[in-house]
This record gives sequence, C-alpha cells and structure tokens, in this order.
Amino acid sequence: MKTKFLFFVLLGFSLNTFAQEEIAVERYTAHNKGKFFVSWGGNRDSYTKSDVNFRGKDYNFTVDNMTAHDKPKGWHIDYVNPANMTIPQTNFRLGYFINDHYSVAIGWDHMKYVMTQDQTANVSGYVNLPSDQIGSTNNGVYNNTPVDFTDGKFLMYEHTDGLNYVNTEVSRHDDISEWFGLPNTDKVQINLTEGLGAGVLYPKTNTTLLGKERHDDFHISGYGLSAKAGINFTFFKYFYLQGELKGGYINMQDIRTTRSSEDSASQDFFFLQRIIAVGGIFRI
Repeated sequence: MKTKFLFFVLLGFSLNTFAQEEIAVERYTAHNKGKFFVSWGGNRDSYTKSDVNFRGKDYNFTVDNMTAHDKPKGWHIDYVNPANMTIPQTNFRLGYFINDHYSVAIGWDHMKYVMTQDQTANVSGYVNLPSDQIGSTNNGVYNNTPVDFTDGKFLMYEHTDGLNYVNTEVSRHDDISEWFGLPNTDKVQINLTEGLGAGVLYPKTNTTLLGKERHDDFHISGYGLSAKAGINFTFFKYFYLQGELKGGYINMQDIRTTRSSEDSASQDFFFLQRIIAVGGIFRI
C-alpha cells in the first residue's frame, strides 16, 4: 500500500515538473508585452504637387502646383557608416509594446524634398525689390504667369537636410506565421503591422530666392499626420527586417528661406514613403 502511495506521489511530482518545464520553454515570440524595439532603415519618397507661397518685405507670390521629388542615394555604405548615416534618406524608430498587440514609438523620418528645377509653373503675386538687389530683375506683377525655373535664378527650393518628420506612432501587430505553416516562431515569425502617427516638421531648407542669402538652419516649420502598413520578418527571436508603406499629410506654414526673419514660405502636400528597415526586439 505504501509502495502504491509512493508511486502516485512520484508520478504527480513528475507531471507537475513536466508542466512547469512546458511553461518555462514558452516561446519568446509568443508575447510582446514589455518588449522594446529599435530600427534603422532607408526610404524612397513621392510628393503631390504643392502651391508654395513666398513672402517678404518687398515680395509676395505663390508658385502654383510646384512639382518635387526625393533625392535617393541608392545602396550606399553611408546607411551604416556612423559618420555619414544621417546623410541619406533614413528612418529611425524606438518603441515599446504596451501589450501583445499594440506599441507606442517615437521616430524620425529623414526625407528629402527637391523642387524639380526643370519645370514651368504659373506664378501669382508681385516682386518689388530695390533696384540695387540682384533679384530686382524679376520685379513685376504676376497673374498666373508662366515662369520657367530651369536656370535657378528666380528660385531654387529644397528641404534636403532634410524634410525631417519627428513623430509618435501607435501601431498594431499581428502574428500571421501560421498562414505560412511556420511551427517555430522563435526561428522565423511573420507579422503584419499598421499604425497612425503625428508629429512636427523640423526641416533644414536650402532656398536660393531672388538672389538672397539662404537661411540654411533647422527650424520647426509645421506638423504632419501619417498612416502606415507593413510586414515584419523576425529571425531568431531578436532581429527583424520590416517593409512599410507610409503615407501622410504635411502642413508647413513657417518655413525659413533667407537670413531675414521677414522672409518665409508656406506649403502643404501629401507624401508616400516606401521604407525598408532592420531592427531588434528585446526585453530590459
């Protein structure tokens, strides 16, 4: 009788130990709550046409439907060179999972916006500079007047250091590994992610306007709103590769253009980013 009793005690102890071991080996990727993540990547950008207003003491005019493009660097060592990694079009993000499906992150989207120089656009407004200034050759009243900007003497305009969107995002994450028959997500995991963001624009605008000396310093110029969707491939629990499409709206009403605080510009437009980033996910 004592032998049977001892057997059942040992059996119960063994089953309990086995169950604890099963719990102990729960996959790292099974839960996200409490994890941090950080990523670094690159982007390509597209922009809608924009009406850009330039104003100062002796001028006020609007370039109608200005076209612009980004300034890609291609596959380049600068993306990982600590001395130059902020020069290309890049994306940085640091976030925290508040539960298994939702995260909060802060980030910096370093885009580049370059006015297409080889364009003719309609200009409305006036230029009335003193005759001793270089830009006075452009004096006159403009009423939907076509202006060829190709030679750059009237205007060169770009946010190339850059169109910096400093933002906060709230995102949802869903593990879809089972769709692809991946049994061990600690080796390979596939996630879908979607998010909404908002932030400020902190560009360094390079503008050659009517022969004036450019401002060329960082300046808080407006705000942005964004939404994104992406796919995330996590490898060996801690490392990931993520692709995203991110679109949004930018409104900048206080863009510095020259050394004079009386001179400024304003514009708003929509943008689309294509982003590829690498990152890590971990607990502290």
